[in-house]
Amino acid sequence: MIGAAAVQRDYGAIEDAEIVERVRAGDRELFEVLMRRYNQRLFRVARAVLGDDARAEEAVQEAYLRAYTQLAQLASGAAFGAWVTRITVREACTRRRRDAREASVEAERAERIAADADAPIPLHRTLARDPETAAAQRQLRQVLETAIEELPEGAREVFVLRELEELSSAETAECLGITDSAVRVRLHRARAHLRAVIEREIGVACKDIFAFAGARCDRIVRAVLAMIAAGPRAL
Repeated sequence: MIGAAAVQRDYGAIEDAEIVERVRAGDRELFEVLMRRYNQRLFRVARAVLGDDARAEEAVQEAYLRAYTQLAQLASGAAFGAWVTRITVREACTRRRRDAREASVEAERAERIAADADAPIPLHRTLARDPETAAAQRQLRQVLETAIEELPEGAREVFVLRELEELSSAETAECLGITDSAVRVRLHRARAHLRAVIEREIGVACKDIFAFAGARCDRIVRAVLAMIAAGPRAL
């Protein structure tokens, strides 16, 4: 394994296309360079589709394996980043459909169990985390992540690529296989939805913890919305 520091130090200035050609030529270890460059983007987009960290990691791993085995199919001059992102989106969507089918089966099983009056109640699923035990920074991050998860399907993927990964509209459109105008429309809807969720969640949290501190709650809302408007670097 090359390691993160060595990748940045020794290969940071080398373009994807050159790395791809060297991997194709047999220097398989250099595929690590590509993975380290795109790990965050691919995890985020897979997480946006699947809504679960572990499942997203599995999808990214499988996407990388597919990309590696199909590397010869990448057209000369084509962008590796957009290509591997499309592979990841397809893999995540496939897993989401499979999860939905499995969830349907599990729901039927749960209904049968629920019919048994002696069936235990899964209390661990009903216990809410005490917000007073979390630091302010973690609370804000959790609210933001929850808000992103609540974005409608389609808008969520666009928001992750545009705002978190800072891709252009054209790059996002290429990754998701949609038009540039669709990217703009979905991003607009995502931002509007996100602001509404943030206002709701921050308002409820502040009311539950410091019911007397209305002005403080307002300041938090304004601060979070400013961070969203400024983009991920402000976080």
